Amino acid sequence: MDHQAQLVVVKVGSNVLTKDDGSPDRERMASLVKQLVFLKEQGLQVVLVSSGAVAFARKHITFEEKTESVVRKQILASVGQIDIIHAYKDLFQKEGHQIAQIVVTPQDFRSRRHYLNIKDCLLGLLNHGIIPVINENDAVAVTELMFTDNDELASMTAAMIDADTLILLTNVDGIYKGHPDDPASQLIERVSRKTSGVSRYIASSKSAFGRGGMQSKMKMAKKAAFLGIHVYIANGNREDVLHDFYHNKLKATYFEPDSSKPNLRKWVAHSDNYTKGEVHINEGAKEALYSDEVTSLLPVGIASVTGDFSKGDIIRIRDAHGEKIGLGKAEYNSRKATERVGLNNQKPLIHYNYLYLFKYHNV
Repeated sequence: MDHQAQLVVVKVGSNVLTKDDGSPDRERMASLVKQLVFLKEQGLQVVLVSSGAVAFARKHITFEEKTESVVRKQILASVGQIDIIHAYKDLFQKEGHQIAQIVVTPQDFRSRRHYLNIKDCLLGLLNHGIIPVINENDAVAVTELMFTDNDELASMTAAMIDADTLILLTNVDGIYKGHPDDPASQLIERVSRKTSGVSRYIASSKSAFGRGGMQSKMKMAKKAAFLGIHVYIANGNREDVLHDFYHNKLKATYFEPDSSKPNLRKWVAHSDNYTKGEVHINEGAKEALYSDEVTSLLPVGIASVTGDFSKGDIIRIRDAHGEKIGLGKAEYNSRKATERVGLNNQKPLIHYNYLYLFKYHNV
């Protein structure tokens, strides 16, 4: 490996664990479990983020036509979650390893305290040699209460526990400069901070059995890489995909990491759904934030403040045109922020260490 991985989050997509007819691919599941155990037995700590619960229930439940689609999904997810975790438990036990189930919703990450509680739980499990298996609680998470997909959950988990590596397993080898089925298409093997234009190669379609598409994977990969995590988008249907990762032979799209960021900044980066207020900034402030210089957000660059937020809350940053450009942790409350709008020689509203700009994951 180019780097010595120590703590790895592996996300397995629905299209890896699901056959063409929508039923679970138990052979693939068993193969991946053996490979995860291989990584663990080489001394790596491993966290599994797994999709696929719905597939485990799809063949066993018949719905009346009038059943709403959201209710159908909730039923399938809640029934399937039992089956998939039992399948994982049996497979890992055969290899002599214990697992734990963690089922979360975005609301579990809404406060720093909740976030740190989950982090402590995951690290506690890992320190006791137990492999956490994480999934979104689809039975209760609907519409605006949902993660974008499990790619977002995996990226958030990797950032939370300060993982050094994130592997997103899907049904292709990575991002191609054309259709993956076209033999002439070239795999983009490396994406750096300075790489641009990758998004033009990606169709916006979602996967057959999951919510996520390649656009989502790339966005989350760029975000995680900015936060200092080595990221791979690879083909979970390839034999020995995780062995190849360990032996530095993995065919994949690799995202080079930036310098590691403080854990609190990692939390800010994944907090877009939990903001308590907003600030609109002028063009001068935007230019300063977008420059290569380390810059905090000062009141002199703020045009207006909306919402009722306290010190420590996450607030959204918009430019003069109303476009969302970033997130940050407020250093003081909305009343003080409003009083200081446009003033020089004031304490930053958002310190650089607690600032995340969306430009970091745009490609």
